Amino acid sequence: MEQRRSQIVELVNSRGSISFAQLKEAFPSVSEMTLRTDLKALDQARRVVRVHGGVKSVEQVIGTDDLLSRRSARNAGAKQRIAEKAAALLRPNSTLFLDSGSTATAVARCLPDEPMLIYTSGLTCAAELARLEKPRVALPGGTLNRFSMSVCGIQSVLELGGINFDWFFLGVTSYSPDTGFTCGVEEEARLKQAVLRRAERTAVLLDRSKIGLKSTFHICGLPEVDFIVSDGELPQGFLQACAENGVTVI
Repeated sequence: MEQRRSQIVELVNSRGSISFAQLKEAFPSVSEMTLRTDLKALDQARRVVRVHGGVKSVEQVIGTDDLLSRRSARNAGAKQRIAEKAAALLRPNSTLFLDSGSTATAVARCLPDEPMLIYTSGLTCAAELARLEKPRVALPGGTLNRFSMSVCGIQSVLELGGINFDWFFLGVTSYSPDTGFTCGVEEEARLKQAVLRRAERTAVLLDRSKIGLKSTFHICGLPEVDFIVSDGELPQGFLQACAENGVTVI
C-alpha cells in the first residue's frame, strides 16, 4: 500500500496535476474505491492536494517551493550549482531582490560579505544573510506563507513599487512553453511581477525538474527575463527557445 501511494505522489509531482480518470489509467489493477482511499490518506498527510475531479501536487497549490523543509532536500546538488553561479553575477554596491524558496536560500548562503542592498521575501534567505556584516538586508511587509516561509501580498507590492533593482533573482515553480513561468499562489505571482517591472536585469533560478510543468498563476514569459541560472541539465528544446529570445543561460 505504501509503495503504491508513493508512486501516486511521484506521478502527481511529475505532472503537477492529474484527473482521477488519468489516475485510474495509471493504476488499472487498483479499484476506484482503493484509489479514493489512497488520495484521502495522502491529502490528510499533506503529500498531495485533492481537488474537484482530480489531484494536484502540493507545490502547485501552496507556492513556489511548497513545504520548504521538503524542497530543501530535493535536488540539493542542482540548487548548489545554481546558487554559486547566481552569486558570481553580483558586484559590490548592487541592489538585489532575492526571491523566496529553497534555491534562493542556497543563493543567500553563497553571497559574499560585500556592500549591497538586498531585499528578500524569504525568511530563510534573511536568516542566511544575517551572517553577513556589510550588506543592508530588508524584508518587505506582507502576509506570511508558513509553508514556503515567505511574505507576499498587496503591502509588499506597494512597498517595492518605488525601488529600482539592479538584479532580480526570480524563483519559479514551473515553466512550460504554453504558460511561461508560473507559481501556485496568486499573491506571490503579483509580487514577482511587481519586482520584475523594477529590475534592470532578471535572472531565473531554474533546474531541469521545473521544465514542462504548469502551475496556476502566470508570472512572465521567457522574453521578459534576461538570464537563466541553471543546473547545467536543461533540455535542448528549452535552450533553443532561450537562444531565440536572447536569454543568456549560465
